[in-house]
Amino acid sequence: MIRNGKPDDSDAIRRLQTHLSEPTPCLLEGVGDVLVSTNARDEPVGYLLAVVGDGAHVVELVVAPAHRREGRARRLVETLLANVDGPVTVATEPDNEAALSLYRGLGFEVTEEKPDYYESGPGLLLTHENGRATGPGADGADSV
Repeated sequence: MIRNGKPDDSDAIRRLQTHLSEPTPCLLEGVGDVLVSTNARDEPVGYLLAVVGDGAHVVELVVAPAHRREGRARRLVETLLANVDGPVTVATEPDNEAALSLYRGLGFEVTEEKPDYYESGPGLLLTHENGRATGPGADGADSV
């Protein structure tokens, strides 16, 4: 299930954040909007952190290793797309084939190469122009 994050999720989200190579913990302090993917006990096993304004920028997307390959990341992004007007952007490392496949499969296109985006090197900026998805999984959470 995908739902909006709530204060009780903060410990689980911080544990999930340890799976990221360059996390942004300060954005969890009320700056960004968080969607969570939960297990049968309503515990977060993945999350998407976005900064929403005129469109949105996905800052972090992570799913616990034991819950990968279950479509959770895809459903998180589809939920964001279904609930945001305007373009949605995300950055990823050029060699992150799983992320590139996910985003391209959802209609994102590479719009910019950023040579020093990450501490570890370059990044690619991908954009979903219309910001609205349709089809399975696009019914989304209550709001973002």
